[in-house]
This record gives sequence, structure tokens and C-alpha cells, in this order.
Amino acid sequence: MPLKLIKRPGSPFWYIVGTVNGQRIRESTGTTGKKRAEEYRAKRESQAWHESVYGARSVVTFSHAVAAYLEAEERSETTKFHLSRLLEHFKETRLVDIAQPQLDAAYGKILRDGTGASPATKIRGVLTPLRAVLEFAAIRRWCDRPAFDRPKVQKTRTVFLLPEEVRDIIRNADDHLQPLLVFLIGTGARASEALELDWNKVDLKGRRATLWQKQGTERRVKLPSVVMTALHSLPHRQGRVFRPVHHGRVTDGYSDNGRTSGGQFKKGWAGACRRAGMPGHERVWVPVGQSIERRQFVPDHTPHDLRHTWATWHYCLHRDLLRLKEEGGWESITVVTRYAKTMPDVYGDEIRAFLESDFSELTD
Repeated sequence: MPLKLIKRPGSPFWYIVGTVNGQRIRESTGTTGKKRAEEYRAKRESQAWHESVYGARSVVTFSHAVAAYLEAEERSETTKFHLSRLLEHFKETRLVDIAQPQLDAAYGKILRDGTGASPATKIRGVLTPLRAVLEFAAIRRWCDRPAFDRPKVQKTRTVFLLPEEVRDIIRNADDHLQPLLVFLIGTGARASEALELDWNKVDLKGRRATLWQKQGTERRVKLPSVVMTALHSLPHRQGRVFRPVHHGRVTDGYSDNGRTSGGQFKKGWAGACRRAGMPGHERVWVPVGQSIERRQFVPDHTPHDLRHTWATWHYCLHRDLLRLKEEGGWESITVVTRYAKTMPDVYGDEIRAFLESDFSELTD
């Protein structure tokens, strides 16, 4: 029988029920208005008929695939953010209609710099989340496996800091930022891992902390003396370990539109680098809708360089790539070979002295 609209006791929404070519359907329209519910009914009936004749892959839309992808398992807040932008762009586009031309158009519509965005930005903000959804859908035979051109990312040199440079940056950082920077350089944690760290994952007696990695796995890191003393300096022992200051008040944790990343403390990082005399350039721009020119110091180094620095220091001290791979949470030995022989041996004693120092020595 064709689909019809019904009301269910206790629910304000209209539901559709019925059978289309042997397929039983009973679902909410998601609307309380009868006119919109009727539109939904007609569209769903046509879709169900088309699917029964030509197969599911002919009708499954991007919005449907995203909903199923998010429901299948918990995704990170960053993934949800990128998917929300993709969903706003593709909406009810059929999966079978998403190919390279549609991907190129998505770059132009979704990214701030459009098609002129860097290859890394295109991959991170559009290609990777889109491919993840389409791979998920392909396994369920809703579409073919995705085949896209991957923007070519230029290989970059491994950037690291010397012990004295790290000291200068920490010394010139805001008080609330200093323990976080010490934790990053002392453990090799990614910024997102550190910002999401909760006190219930810190074992001060055992000198260990458990980090939740972006791959969805846990990693335990050792806490050297400088990190231990930095953590002991914090006044609280519950909730998020590292907390920003907003309008002079300490908040509950770093958060930016549901995402947690190093970008949230980039202003404090930039200020510390500028005061420490680190290299950088001044960005000059006029905000949209304004006429007053704005200026901002952009350091050559980023917070993520502290992870690179930790890795180069680690290899300098231990000369063990397998140990570096395990303690740094990398998936392959190939990735960590870039850190081999990067830091000159002569800095070994300075590195040890830094890691064994007291937090107060860095901030005086």
C-alpha cells in the first residue's frame, strides 16, 4: 500500500507508514507541519520505489551517509566540525553524484581561501572527512569506493627548537600557559591531547599520564621532573588539567566551537614567541566590514613544533627509533626516521638539564 501520514500518541511529529514494492516503511518525518510532512511523504515514497527498482546506491544521499557514519561510533569533535561544513555544502546530493568535480567545487565553497587554500588545508578540512564518509558508505554498497586526486603536499623540513630557545619561550609566556608548554615539550603530546587531558588520567605518584590520541587509542606518557613540578604548581586537581584565562578568570578548559586544538592558544603562543625574540612576520589585514587595519605577529614556529622538538631531543638522548615510535604514539617507524640525527649530540647535556629542572627555574 502507498505511504500515508499518521500521528503517534505522545509525539508532535507526523509519521509515514506503508509498504512500497514489498519494503515496509515506518519512520518520522521530523516535522509537525502537515504540509511539510506531505512533501516528505511524497519524496520518500518516490525514493523507496526508485531504490526497490534500481538499488540503494541510486538514492542514498550524503546527508543519510553522514547520519549513519556519526551513529556507527563516536567521532571526535574536530571530525564533527568538518562534517558539518561538508553536510551544509552537499546536503541531499546523491553519493553516486560525488566525484572529483564536486570535490573541487567543495574546496572553493567550504574553505576560507577557496581553491587557493594550501594542499594540507584541503586534505584536512575536506578530502579526508569526505573520503571517510564515502569509504563507510562503499562498505555498505551505497556507492563505489571513492577515487580522488590528492593535493600534493610539499615535504617540509623538520623544525625543532634548542633548549635555550624553549626556555626563552616559556619564560615569556603568560602564567597560565607556562605549565601547558612545559607539558608539551616534556611529553611530546599533541596539543589536542594535552588540552583534553583530565586530572583523572594523571598519575602523579606513578609519574604517568594517559592521553587519548586522534586515532582513537590511548597512550601513556612518562612525566619528567620538569613536567611533574609544573603539574604540582597547578592549584586544582579535578577536571581539565590545563585551563585558559578569559577576561582575567580561569575557565574550565579550552574549547572553540566544540573543537580542541592548538589553535586555541595561538595568541598566547605568538605573544610568547614575540617577546622571546623568535623569528616571525607581521600579518596585516582589514577585517570584513571594517576600515581599520589590523596587525598580528605570526611566529615561524607553531605549538606543534614542540612535539617535533621533543622527538629530536628523545633521539638525541636515547638513539632508539623503536622506543621513540612507541613513546611518541606514531604508527610506523618510517615517520620517526625524520628525527634521527637531527639534534647535534653536543646538546645532550642541555636537554637532560632541562628535563630534570624544576618548573620554578624556568619561570623566574
